[in-house]
Amino acid sequence: MGKIAIVTDSNSGITQDQARELGVSVIPMPFYINEKLYLEGITLSQEEFYEKLKNDETISTSQPGPADVCGLWNTLLEEYDEVVHIPMSSGLSASCDTAMGLAQEYDGRVHVVDNQRISVTQRQSVLDALTLRDAGRNAAQIKQVLEEQKMDSSIYITLETLKYLKKGGRITPAAAAIGTVLNLKPVLQIQGEKLDAYSKTRGKKQAKRVMLKAMQNDWENRFAEYVKRGEMCLQSAYTGNEEEALEFKKEIAEAFPGIEIVQNPLSLSVACHIGHGAIAVACSRKVVVE
Repeated sequence: MGKIAIVTDSNSGITQDQARELGVSVIPMPFYINEKLYLEGITLSQEEFYEKLKNDETISTSQPGPADVCGLWNTLLEEYDEVVHIPMSSGLSASCDTAMGLAQEYDGRVHVVDNQRISVTQRQSVLDALTLRDAGRNAAQIKQVLEEQKMDSSIYITLETLKYLKKGGRITPAAAAIGTVLNLKPVLQIQGEKLDAYSKTRGKKQAKRVMLKAMQNDWENRFAEYVKRGEMCLQSAYTGNEEEALEFKKEIAEAFPGIEIVQNPLSLSVACHIGHGAIAVACSRKVVVE
């Protein structure tokens, strides 16, 4: 059996320390803050990022440079036979398409997975890849399984502020102003591909109720078969507001008694577009090897 390296990016929420423990490689996502380059988890911590966001500094996201991606693959391929690369969803960034283009130069030794995941659901894909590798699957088989299950995940997220949606052109300044006055909190969803509107609520308390109800509906209907077989994972994520997120985690636990909940900070690439204070509930199907 050939040796297979697993690669992801920092959008997975996997830190460099966790990557070393898991035996995977994590490419840091680059940011430009006041035109200076920072790398998530290496030269930019979560705390520093939110401080700069709070100070209204100019922040833009980017994708890993081709030289950095290929440099990592080249190094890994000196020791490994194949690479499975799991970037963030192609619906949210061009980095997946870029990696697929670069992989064409590697004679089938690099397999880029486009399974439409982000944050805690992307993290689960990395764990799934390790499960499959340890069960003797090759890189092509790992890619195939992960992509076959790409729609078997769900994320609902609510925001503290409409400021960053307005900044990114996702809503008009007028809509943002009205929403702020009325204390409207959007609930957004990711059902495999892009970030879409799910509902509008008055206040965050109501938004949390809507998210929990939506997740229960997914759990009881859309994913009922996988839930029955013990193949669904429940997750939560947040942007900088750990105390509030821990409280929400308790609410999720009450709605889903006896289910383990994995909670992680959202990646900075996502936080950049939605701001501080967002909270999310998510689920994803995990790979079970017979």
